[in-house]
Amino acid sequence: MITVVAGAVCLLNVLGFTQGGRGRVVEHLVFEGSSWLAITLLAWTPWAVLRATGTWFLPMRLGAHALAALLFSGVHVGLFILFRAAAFAALGQAYDLWAAVGAYRYEVWKDLVAYGLFVGGYLLIGVLDRGGETAPSPAELFDIRDGARLVRVRLDDILAVTSAGNYVEFRLRDGRRPMMRGSLAALETELGPSDFQRTHRSWLVNARAVTGLTPEGSGDYRISLDGLEAPLSRRYPEALKRLRTGVA
Repeated sequence: MITVVAGAVCLLNVLGFTQGGRGRVVEHLVFEGSSWLAITLLAWTPWAVLRATGTWFLPMRLGAHALAALLFSGVHVGLFILFRAAAFAALGQAYDLWAAVGAYRYEVWKDLVAYGLFVGGYLLIGVLDRGGETAPSPAELFDIRDGARLVRVRLDDILAVTSAGNYVEFRLRDGRRPMMRGSLAALETELGPSDFQRTHRSWLVNARAVTGLTPEGSGDYRISLDGLEAPLSRRYPEALKRLRTGVA
């Protein structure tokens, strides 16, 4: 979308210049097209800064964006100067490099505005995207009663559950490990055998989170679950069969 909109603006600029009789069409296409190509190549950078600084304090985020905007402008100008020099050389024409460098201050303000528009656009897309999400149904949620505290999580965010004496420990996708009093056998029945498989006397894994199976010898396997590893004992052949089907 950014590429199309920026290209349309550049094309309108070219038409405006040529209708006013100011220079040849090819020259204006080179000038506008080089800027369009550079912006297209750099459009991901404001989004990357947003993602990288999303959890920072507001002053730190603003400072990071200010620095990134200046770098964005410098790289944009450098790229379109390079593209223009190459294009004019291919056309057998001279390109006034020093005039382009002298106009940098004018270009900086345009690039700062463009960077701000990019950030605003990406933030708006994020808000609209979150607004379109549907709330999970009760069947997709599970309440972990961690002492007096209740932790409500999505079933998909539970990678595995392990036995810890009279308690079970949940291994969540975000790294949290809340505990709940109970047995692994009772939890296996509550969560359901279709998605959660007993792979070891002390492990219950989310079949939908399995990303790989590695043989360990003697019929045992090591299960990969999004950064977590769990054992798969040869005493649970039915679990191996179902997990193999899911991974394949």
